[in-house]
Amino acid sequence: MAMSGGIILTVFAVVIAMVLAIRLAPSDPAVWHVAVSDGAAASAGKCADHVRPQMDGARVACLLPGDAPHVMAQLSAIAMAYPRTTLLAGSPAEGRMTWVARSRIIGFPDYITAETAQTPQGTRLDIYSRLRFGNNDFGVNATRLTNWLRLM
Repeated sequence: MAMSGGIILTVFAVVIAMVLAIRLAPSDPAVWHVAVSDGAAASAGKCADHVRPQMDGARVACLLPGDAPHVMAQLSAIAMAYPRTTLLAGSPAEGRMTWVARSRIIGFPDYITAETAQTPQGTRLDIYSRLRFGNNDFGVNATRLTNWLRLM
């Protein structure tokens, strides 16, 4: 049985409306630019080796040499060079930054928040990368974090 032209147009309009709602949904810094440390022990060594996948994204807590503003500035340069990634809020001097990374076709937003803190052992870096829509990111956030952290 063939679909009528009206049904096809209706389905098409609904799909377009959903894509526009995802792409145009506002990103409120008060919601996304928040503390992200989950109290996990910070691991020494290569941060990329300590990314912890979760259903809604991924986390990492690691120790790096250097001062906190330098570590955050380095991470920021990596994030801003990544495709379809923009800064939502924060700065290296603040010690917390949040970026929005969007998928290529539909533009699904993921929010990546990083915090640095100076410790006697070095700079503690906590990052939480998570999705906004849905409940499973299929490893996308863990892959992104691993790729970013391999460049540090």
